[in-house]
Amino acid sequence: MRSARFTLDPAFTVGTVDPRLFGSFVEHLGRCVYTGIFEPDHPSADASGLRTDVLELVRELGVTAIRYPGGNFVSGYKWEDSVGPVEERPRRLDLAWRSTETNRFGLSEYIAFLKKIGPQAEPMMAVNLGTRGVAEALELQEYANHPSGTALSDLRIAHGDKDAFGIRLWCLGNEMDGPWQTGHKTAAEYGRLAAETARAMRQIDPHLELVACGSSGQSMATFAEWEATVLQETYDLVDHISLHAYYEPLDGDIDSFLASAVDMESFIENVVATCDHVGARLKSKKKINLSFDEWNVWYMSRTDAQVSALDWPEAPRLLEDNYSVLDAVVFGSLLIALLRHADRVTVACLAQLVNVIAPIMTEPGGPAWRQTTFFPFAQASKYGRGQVLDVRVDSPTYPTGKYGDTDLLHATAVRAEDGTVTVFAVNRSRTEPLPLEVALAGLNLSRVVEHSALADADPDARNTLTDPERVTPHPVEGATLTDGTLTATLEPLSWNVIRLA
Repeated sequence: MRSARFTLDPAFTVGTVDPRLFGSFVEHLGRCVYTGIFEPDHPSADASGLRTDVLELVRELGVTAIRYPGGNFVSGYKWEDSVGPVEERPRRLDLAWRSTETNRFGLSEYIAFLKKIGPQAEPMMAVNLGTRGVAEALELQEYANHPSGTALSDLRIAHGDKDAFGIRLWCLGNEMDGPWQTGHKTAAEYGRLAAETARAMRQIDPHLELVACGSSGQSMATFAEWEATVLQETYDLVDHISLHAYYEPLDGDIDSFLASAVDMESFIENVVATCDHVGARLKSKKKINLSFDEWNVWYMSRTDAQVSALDWPEAPRLLEDNYSVLDAVVFGSLLIALLRHADRVTVACLAQLVNVIAPIMTEPGGPAWRQTTFFPFAQASKYGRGQVLDVRVDSPTYPTGKYGDTDLLHATAVRAEDGTVTVFAVNRSRTEPLPLEVALAGLNLSRVVEHSALADADPDARNTLTDPERVTPHPVEGATLTDGTLTATLEPLSWNVIRLA
């Protein structure tokens, strides 16, 4: 097999990585909250009921902005239910996931959770524009962010939170283009409501960052037309438009599944084109950035049957996909796609954080462990900060049913402030190693610090409750840097991190 090649040059960059590219998502869905991050009776629980074993893994994962409380859940959410004395909070039916919500974990507990993760964890709050509207969004904003001296800010203080929460990043609803959404709207209906809400919220604080709902996927019948209509109403009022995408192997087509990032990159580029077209039509110099605030590998075809069988339980086991090496390689490729568009994707949220299609799993009363997808995310968050270098690969290809001939190599590279460079690379071949050559121009690099890979002879290998460390990244020997050229070999079906100094 011939080598895959590309050139790195500090003169050719994509953009600077916004730390919020490594965000995540906590929704009141399944066991993400209850017995996930919050389990007061667990042996590791702190005084607030948070699982400290999970907190340690969340810090190790390196997540930043955490979107809350949904997701489809938010379109039936009454924020008032989630504040005040826990014993007085009402139980509600959650229409999105046919579950009963106890509200034992609410807004104050969410903010406390973020503080315990550390200063890198930023709140990203969604408002309900499905069954509610402008007034309720303003009331939530006043309760959360106003210092004191008003009815709602003083109510927050009376509830025990003297300091305002300081939420800067707000989502104006969730997936309002989707017929499954409680309160689903047309693009014109939603665009007008989002504009009214944004304008009113900025009357309180003009410096908020606001995210308008984009399409729930590139395959939606209204895709692009939805964005254009919504942005026509909101262009000068919002900072980001959202994208959501999930991938799974359909009809046994593993080759197309491995190329899922082809679709993700196309989705990003098409939304950018739509945003810029609207901006040009409005004669605006402003650029709308992208908030890819739901993404993951998700075996969604199993979900409808799971949810329809429910009879309003509390925190049922839902969407608890157990990820394989194959899934982790695709997942890593999706991370590469996000980094390759860091000039416009300034927020991204891995959905979700714990138990629900998540990198971290827990057992009630028992342990917490890392899924295979934990490792690519943690490595990208740790080493993917800085300037993304422009990577244009010359790679052998393979045929796929959905995307035609596709590169076996998917790669990007990030240069940190100290000059070190990290190459992130996926070999999509299921059977063959892939030789890699990288020409390094003007980067003053002289040595390979490490080459690690996530790969396994069994592509279906996965981490479980009984074998939680079956799959971990391993060191790879043989990478060299000689006369300005990096040479390495990428194992079949592998996620690779190559660090250069």
